[in-house]
Amino acid sequence: MEKQRTWVFENKPVIISSGVVGGPFENNGQLADDFDILHGDLWLEEETYEKAHRKLMEQATMRAIEKAKLRKQDIEYFLAGDLINQITPTSFTARSLAVPYLGLFGACSTSMEGLALSSLIINSKMANYVLTGASSHNAAVEKQFRYPTEYGGQKPPTAQWTVTGAGAVIVAQEGEGPYILSATIGKVIDMGLTDPFNMGGAMAPAAVDTIIAHLISLRLDPSYYDLIVTGDLGSVGRNIAFELLQKRGIEISDSQFQDCGLMIYRDSQPVFAGASGAGCSAVVGYGHLLNRMKRGELKRILLVATGALLSPLSFQQQESIPCIAHAVAIEYNP
Repeated sequence: MEKQRTWVFENKPVIISSGVVGGPFENNGQLADDFDILHGDLWLEEETYEKAHRKLMEQATMRAIEKAKLRKQDIEYFLAGDLINQITPTSFTARSLAVPYLGLFGACSTSMEGLALSSLIINSKMANYVLTGASSHNAAVEKQFRYPTEYGGQKPPTAQWTVTGAGAVIVAQEGEGPYILSATIGKVIDMGLTDPFNMGGAMAPAAVDTIIAHLISLRLDPSYYDLIVTGDLGSVGRNIAFELLQKRGIEISDSQFQDCGLMIYRDSQPVFAGASGAGCSAVVGYGHLLNRMKRGELKRILLVATGALLSPLSFQQQESIPCIAHAVAIEYNP
């Protein structure tokens, strides 16, 4: 059963370009140099936060297209998503691109869901160029899932800070860049947690389930990868996941097992347990981690984006939080 969850891409789809855009908080973070565009305020010269959210994704996709020296009409499919109701920021971006579009919702796992599906399309030779990405906007997402920032509601230490950012990549049949080895599709895991301010704790078991399924299906030792990076578990979820992996007999070092939500911001920034949002793994993965691979610092990484599949309505109806994680293996040997 675990083997059926993992796709091996024999034709090695290539990530030929990326576009990464961030907001003011990301501009002050420790990965600022890995962004293509950084904005000085949350409005991005738009009338609403939701329109600013759309602009993040538009800029990330266009930057990826420009860096690949392609035109919009060269893109055969666009696969992407976000956290806002009916993924409207992404759908409106698709309106601007005017290319065939598949909207995705995997919450904060959307970046790797899109990368896995894009790689499957390229590997099967159904397209030459597929554009994929994910995004989030702090103020827009906080307004929908928690409280508007103007409300000033108190948050517990387990809460995480939603990233204002968008990351996009173009996956192609050939070209120069990191290539995608395989992908493992997650199962929905629900441990009965109901606290929307402890997403990391809720998502940790899903991340562990997918990591173990990936290693078992490909008969790999964790040491095969230079890094195994979860999407946005934050400090709480990352520590839980690390402990669960050890209990399952997975030998992985503390430095090898990292989290995007703990990498993007500085310790001095008030982000509680770390970063979150669909844009978190997208900007860290498509910016910082791909740049490290291109510099020769990393050869193989397993990027495991995690998502909490709740909604404001499900929370109000006192439902627990179903979670998922999708993993994509990326390699680069220039």
